Amino acid sequence: MVVDYTGITLPVAKRIQEQFREQLKFDSMDESSISTIAGADISFNKNSHELYATIIILDYPSLKLKAYALAKGESDFPYFPGYLGFREVPTLLKAWSLLPYRPDVTILDGQGILHPRRMGIASHFGILTGQPTVGCAKTSLYGYYEQPNALKYAASPVYEKHTNAHIGYALRTKNATKPIYVSPGYGMSLENSLAILKKCAGKYRIPEPTRIAHEIVNQYRIGKLAEGYHQFVSQQELF
Repeated sequence: MVVDYTGITLPVAKRIQEQFREQLKFDSMDESSISTIAGADISFNKNSHELYATIIILDYPSLKLKAYALAKGESDFPYFPGYLGFREVPTLLKAWSLLPYRPDVTILDGQGILHPRRMGIASHFGILTGQPTVGCAKTSLYGYYEQPNALKYAASPVYEKHTNAHIGYALRTKNATKPIYVSPGYGMSLENSLAILKKCAGKYRIPEPTRIAHEIVNQYRIGKLAEGYHQFVSQQELF
């Protein structure tokens, strides 16, 4: 799939988000049916239009790395909060196209429906691929919530201010650290999105699918890994 957002304006981008919102669906996937989970991330050099993308595939629930795809693209769309999909999704789709099979769920580094128009990067990517996605963001973009308690796995619902709709969770992935922000992107329920992210929490604040994706894509950006699809063999292969 090729998507090109070159030269589009913010008003046009907003209209696209509003149109995509009408296509959202939220399914209650049976978690026991999930055997693979993907993590997606982008890396770039400051002041460059060149983007580096990875989609990694992990066994679930063991979270052992099985494979990864790496691709490069370009974007002239600037970074604006709430419009990340227009900058990053086209290059992520290049990496996605290299996968020989589809993971059951994909976790993206960014928002799902925790977004003014319900169209964070995870929702944007899910609409275009038709695949189940979850947003896992490091910072809060939208909504209000009470702080979860300080223990790992504590979670508080996040609500939209003007409707009080429940649109995500603030989740503590490590004792006494800042929460992450979890929301369904496409084809997932609120409850299953939270349950999956809890099982993806490891030793770090960032859950394993996006944490490992971040490490791999940075190795690609600095030239230590080659473009294409790779079956994972050993840790030495990466680091």
